[in-house]
Amino acid sequence: MKLVIGLLTIAISLPASAATVTIRADDWFPMNGDPNGDKQGYMIDMATAIFTAAGHTVDYKVMPWERAINSVREGKFDCVVGAYPEDAPDFIFPSLNWGMDGTGYYVNNASTWTFTGFDSLLTQKVGVISGYAYGEEFDALIKSRPDVFKDVSGTDALEKNFKKLVNNRIDVVVESVSVANAKLKELGFNEALKSAGTNAEKAPIYIACSPAKPTSKMYIELIEKGTETLRASGQLKDILNKYGLQDWQ
Repeated sequence: MKLVIGLLTIAISLPASAATVTIRADDWFPMNGDPNGDKQGYMIDMATAIFTAAGHTVDYKVMPWERAINSVREGKFDCVVGAYPEDAPDFIFPSLNWGMDGTGYYVNNASTWTFTGFDSLLTQKVGVISGYAYGEEFDALIKSRPDVFKDVSGTDALEKNFKKLVNNRIDVVVESVSVANAKLKELGFNEALKSAGTNAEKAPIYIACSPAKPTSKMYIELIEKGTETLRASGQLKDILNKYGLQDWQ
């Protein structure tokens, strides 16, 4: 009850008629997953808790990441989830992140290759996802070496990459550690594939809203205040527990 009252107070302080907040992204579980599943992803659960308590409804669907970014940028939809600032620097981001993400490098179980830095990737065929931001230095490397980095797209892009890896069509897959672990379990590939290393640093990930829509600033303010309320009330902990996760702060 305290959570609902707190979030409704936020909504009252930002007058607006009830709206449908449209969220788009590719499948990036546990951040966001199947819109029709029992577990849509913790970021979708957070967004739903915040926006519904403020009198709005949430319309969440998956699409290829590049298309999601472009569609939200054009104002066709309101927000994306699972975004780095590098993904869409022109978007409106909240001051509070919705997670910390580390990058892992995955290989066949029989492989002896290990990740020792970006240069070590240049001897491999590496699977990446079209439109993803991997960091300024890595993005430049991907662009400069199409002979090494092979991109795929679609709502099932990670699944495609892992299947290519299992079938020896590529040597390495680059992916978020938490997302990769969930996908490997889903596909039953835990024994076939393994981690060959991770980046030393983690990066913040966010929900971010369209630069083309006048409602975005209001939604971001709701998100910022709502995130604080979810954390203070204990509801954020409950949401994360559903996915076997802990608060990143």
